[in-house]
Amino acid sequence: MTTVHERQEPPVRAVWTDFGGVCTPPVRDTMRVFAERVGVPQDLLQKAIGRVTEDAGASDSMELLDTPLITEAEWARRVEAVLAEEFGTSADLGDPGESWFGGRPANDAWVAHLRDLRAHGVFVGLLSNMVPTWERHWRAMVPPDGVFDALVMSYQVGVRKPMREIFDHAAAVAGVPPEACVLVDDLPANCAGAVAAGWRAVEFKNTPNAVADVARLTGSGPDPANSQRGDVR
Repeated sequence: MTTVHERQEPPVRAVWTDFGGVCTPPVRDTMRVFAERVGVPQDLLQKAIGRVTEDAGASDSMELLDTPLITEAEWARRVEAVLAEEFGTSADLGDPGESWFGGRPANDAWVAHLRDLRAHGVFVGLLSNMVPTWERHWRAMVPPDGVFDALVMSYQVGVRKPMREIFDHAAAVAGVPPEACVLVDDLPANCAGAVAAGWRAVEFKNTPNAVADVARLTGSGPDPANSQRGDVR
């Protein structure tokens, strides 16, 4: 069952969706495929990424890339060095974005629901901790025209979820008060950050439940049947 964090408030007027894990398959599935493509056991790869993250004093594995604090190429070289020096594993991560996005499907059912929301007059935005070099990849997966009214990307604004500043910025972009916004995100910490900023939040666990929860919060009437088309979760 989808976890919904909310208050008793007027209907939501702006829906902000995450990208990875919501508009795409679960990140854990993509990580498994990524490890296979770069030829490194997943447990070793994640340990190496964790060490690079820890050594940089970052809070999570994506913080270095999506603010960004270092380039994607530099991050890849650091991970390769840890794999070689600490785990005795030789690896060439190449262009990580190519391996991460290559063949990765979109969650077509969720994207169809976002289109339905816009057709019912709801503001729809993409609010993502996004790596700058991944811009062309995600746009090829989910072309934004006709889906999103606005894009708020961490690397463009210099702050990231779950920081309050990014939620304040996104609400201002939508032109509505915080209580009229909802975040749909697969990470509990990001949902908690949204709630702390005065938003409501739907923790995304599967498409049908998220569709139902967002429809209830917005008071709109998108076609629930869309949640059954191409659900990748």
